[in-house]
Amino acid sequence: MSVMKRTTIMLSLVMSVIVCLAQPKRTYEVAAYLYPAYASDDPRLRPFWPTGMGEWETVMTMQQRNPGHYWNRRPLWGYINEADPAVMEMEIEQATSHGVNVFIFDWYWFDERPFMETTLTNGFLKASNSGKMKFYLMWANHNVENYWDTRIAHLGENNIIWRGGVSREAFEKMCRRNIELFFRQPNYYKIDGKPVFMIYELSTFIEGIGGVEQARDALKWFRKEVKKAGFPDLELQFTMWAPQFNYSGFDAAKTDKPRDEFVRKLGFNSMSHYQFCHFINVDDDYANILEQAYQEWEKLEEEFTIPYYPHISIGWDNSPRTGRSAVTRDNTPERFEQALRKAKAYLDARPHLQPLVTINSWNEWTETSYLQPDNVYGYGYLDAVKKVFVEDSR
Repeated sequence: MSVMKRTTIMLSLVMSVIVCLAQPKRTYEVAAYLYPAYASDDPRLRPFWPTGMGEWETVMTMQQRNPGHYWNRRPLWGYINEADPAVMEMEIEQATSHGVNVFIFDWYWFDERPFMETTLTNGFLKASNSGKMKFYLMWANHNVENYWDTRIAHLGENNIIWRGGVSREAFEKMCRRNIELFFRQPNYYKIDGKPVFMIYELSTFIEGIGGVEQARDALKWFRKEVKKAGFPDLELQFTMWAPQFNYSGFDAAKTDKPRDEFVRKLGFNSMSHYQFCHFINVDDDYANILEQAYQEWEKLEEEFTIPYYPHISIGWDNSPRTGRSAVTRDNTPERFEQALRKAKAYLDARPHLQPLVTINSWNEWTETSYLQPDNVYGYGYLDAVKKVFVEDSR
């Protein structure tokens, strides 16, 4: 090799290093779902939890209701009222210092009005430091059954108290309210200036509003309203469950990617998961569950043209509500950290994607899938997020 050629190669390598060093470090958007049931003095919660502490009542009474049961978790922060802005200030500080910089609020609309909203409106939005953190809404439009009420949940009757589906009139009322009350907040999470809104159960939405074409028209109207409010567009996000769709009345099954065609024609722009239990048998070792999750990420990328944002669930054990449950095993903070690194690598390999990862969850105590510190692992799960998305990204 000539001296000139070696010199040219060396200069090329030096320039590559300089370019890499000049590139700003990537900032990841680590979004944890937040279940807003841990609030005091919300009168609409009392039919389920009469002591006035929200679903902390379910956590507190677990051993009393099931003497000797293995589940005996306790929050290190105590049974806090998350609708208190002072409490939420502490949570925002803890979340952001550990790398969690987005809350996805489970948001409910039942009986023609919002439900369980005080954690967001009284707690988060009134916290003095709320500007440090982004937030967006996941419309949790599932039916409400009586499993929340531990006095009768063990009967397994699954009686429906409220249905998650809404009429077109109710949908429009709901959307206009969200645009004005939440989308206009300076810290509402947006992708390319577009406010993100996630829908939990697509089938329930379609059924409630009258059919696929009616759903398509309603979502098209929603998008127009968002633009009318001054935003460039709406980022409509889809909660992926097990891969089952009903194409009835919708001509989308003639392509090689019918599921993709289905959600795109409805107007969805992106997707993620909410919980591993929606598509994996979670009564298993965490390592096995994670391998299935990673395979699902790759499969979704092949089947869909809309972006998939990687999701990590911490675990699953619903026995605080029912006394019995499938149980995720060996889901230690160390294994959770490995899963986060996999999600980060997924995003790094796809620089065209928004660097967004979703986590279940900030506080799903009665499903045993939470980042908040407890008597078992302390701050282990939060520290795992910090290692991957704060310390390793410096």
